[in-house]
Amino acid sequence: MKKHVLIFLIMLIACAAGNSHAAPQKSICMVYFTGVGCPHCAKTDPVLLIDLLKQHPEIIVIEYEIYHEQGNAPLLLKYGENYNSGLGVPLIILSKKNHIIGDFPILNNLDRITELSENPCPMDNGSSIAFEELNIAALPGKPKIWRNGRILIKTTGGGNSMLLRNLLMSQNISSVLEEINYTLVEPVPVELSGRTVYFDNAIELEGWIFQWNGGKANDTFSNQETGTIHPPSPDSSTTPELTLVKLVSLAAVDAVNPCALAVLTFMLIAILTYNPEKKRNVLLAGLAFSASVFVTYLFYGLIIIKFFQIVQALTAVRLLLYKILGVAAIILGLLNIKDWIRHKPGGFATEMPLSFRPKVKKIISGVTSPKGAFFVGIFVTVFLLPCTIGPYIIAGGILSIFKIIEALPFLLLYNLIFISPMIAITLIVYTGFAKVENVSGWRKKNVRKLHLIAGIIMLGLGIGMTLGLV
Repeated sequence: MKKHVLIFLIMLIACAAGNSHAAPQKSICMVYFTGVGCPHCAKTDPVLLIDLLKQHPEIIVIEYEIYHEQGNAPLLLKYGENYNSGLGVPLIILSKKNHIIGDFPILNNLDRITELSENPCPMDNGSSIAFEELNIAALPGKPKIWRNGRILIKTTGGGNSMLLRNLLMSQNISSVLEEINYTLVEPVPVELSGRTVYFDNAIELEGWIFQWNGGKANDTFSNQETGTIHPPSPDSSTTPELTLVKLVSLAAVDAVNPCALAVLTFMLIAILTYNPEKKRNVLLAGLAFSASVFVTYLFYGLIIIKFFQIVQALTAVRLLLYKILGVAAIILGLLNIKDWIRHKPGGFATEMPLSFRPKVKKIISGVTSPKGAFFVGIFVTVFLLPCTIGPYIIAGGILSIFKIIEALPFLLLYNLIFISPMIAITLIVYTGFAKVENVSGWRKKNVRKLHLIAGIIMLGLGIGMTLGLV
């Protein structure tokens, strides 16, 4: 009898040990909303998707990028409704009572994630389900699912959820690959905000791309492997080269703006009328006026960029912002072309309103020195805004994807191009190559052509931005 009892106890212990060994590791699952180009997300993306996952292989991140994947935007709204989580990015959702929004709150509260023993995946309908039971194939939108050193990227969707889960969770990827059909492909650089993650290997299977680091398909992989952070890839949508083309185009439109040239010629005439013998004053006054416009517009530009950054940080508006700016460029282009077809002084958003002109002339007529020209330049920029602010707002919206320090060189270049015709006119008059009256006459004679040039550039740029070509 004792012998049978002993055998029974040994079997119970062995069974318990076997069950303990077979029990799956509990996962901590969370949903993360971010946006490539968001300066606040640039602080949290590497920490959450690289560092945290390296230290905690039990954490699973379902990432929804909303700036470039427009199909993910409605999910931000849906989660906001069902979790009362807000509409900003970066945003972590763990449960209805546990969500964190904003870069500093996330970075300062990572313990709210790491101290969890397990956490089911929060679904967009307000329910939650353990990752081990999650139907990955049916996830809405275009998610990326991250685990330490591995990523699933949804392409068309569908597929086998158990297989997808095994690819993420298995200790031995090669054993999973031996049992499935897949296509070996080149790894796709995965964009984070301000960073890029490169993986060593990639396969394509039904509706998904799976990428990982380490050896090839027949190797065993460690849980400690992780993606390597590199600078943004050359084809990133926020590449400086592409931004430069757009900025130069917008600045060129502003530079040929008839009302900006008119204000300068008014001032130079005032200087010459007051003291026609001192042509040196024309040079100094023209340069001083150009410098004041440069400085003041630089200040305006920083405000515009900061405004767009605040908007994109607090709401999902940034998702549509680029398209909205493209439509605005098209409208400005058509308005300028309208002024070419049938010019009417004081055109809406293309020239200084007629009601402003007597006030500006009165202010300028009192300029008698380069010092006065500088201060008048600062003041009259307010009157220039209605006819020059359109392209500048579009430029500011484009530059808002960068940090202020990164956007500053672009802004300096924009304003240098903007004032270049002012400097050129000043030098032409000073050297005696042409009189101010001739310059003013040339401007009036060619005002329609200037509107046509601006209209073509703006229309082309707007169409390209709207269609996603530039």
